[in-house]
Amino acid sequence: MILSKAAENRGLPSRGAAPAPDKLQKLAARLPRPLRFLGVGGFGLTTDLSVFTAIGAHDVHPLLARLVSLSAATLVTWRLNRALTFDRSYRHQGEEAARYTAVTITAQATSYSVFALLVLTELTPVPQVALVIGAAFGAVIGYLGHRFFAFKPKAFRA
Repeated sequence: MILSKAAENRGLPSRGAAPAPDKLQKLAARLPRPLRFLGVGGFGLTTDLSVFTAIGAHDVHPLLARLVSLSAATLVTWRLNRALTFDRSYRHQGEEAARYTAVTITAQATSYSVFALLVLTELTPVPQVALVIGAAFGAVIGYLGHRFFAFKPKAFRA
């Protein structure tokens, strides 16, 4: 069925037409990849801090609160990195997700370990500072792993 001219004028694609690129994706494509990664990471860090602080307000142990907040931030950053930061890998989405998960586990384990060490020792009174420092360590590992492994374009054989 072909959509009417009125539907096309309202921004609906005609049958078979590719959807128009999102404005955010167009803007992101103009920025260097490291800046896109930092922007997504900033959004993820905001998610992490917000969830952590909200849970912590209910007297939940900081190590448990961070597990929950880190999980929420990971879901947010996966979708945003896939959409805005890295080019298509041309891998099956399941394979890409498995590769992303492997890198993320490594990066988040580093982030969480640094956080735990700091929050249980020097930064007990200010766990959010420990969270930010841990996130910085995890971000370096995450960027390199996602760039060169998880979202690395699949090599095509001729």
